[in-house]
Amino acid sequence: MKIAGRYILPLMTLYILICAGGFFLSSVLKTPFSFSDFIVLATLFLLINFLQLFIFFRGQFREPESTTMHTLVSISVKFLLEMVLALIWFIVIKKTLASAVVMFFVLYLTLTLFATIMMLKALKIKSLNKEVLV
Repeated sequence: MKIAGRYILPLMTLYILICAGGFFLSSVLKTPFSFSDFIVLATLFLLINFLQLFIFFRGQFREPESTTMHTLVSISVKFLLEMVLALIWFIVIKKTLASAVVMFFVLYLTLTLFATIMMLKALKIKSLNKEVLV
């Protein structure tokens, strides 16, 4: 799991930057969302991304068929968990103000883009290593 360790530190760094940005927005610029809601939502997205990357990198050390299945499962699990989070956030907790909706989708897009880049980077490295061996 060496390869997975390389992507945990950037994910934690991104999380710290996101939290610092949320603190800046909520305290200095006086935006209408609460910082505690922001931290809870960012932490939930972080946990979902950890799970996705764990499943993905677990499959990277297996045979090619299993690698493909792990990749699809990681993306599917992330999608389903984020749908459940969206339903809970918007319908159960009723965070439907414009600021809460924007906050949700900014966090969603930021962490989804990060996970996609990390997965593509890992697949590219794996592909290049196979070409060298052939």
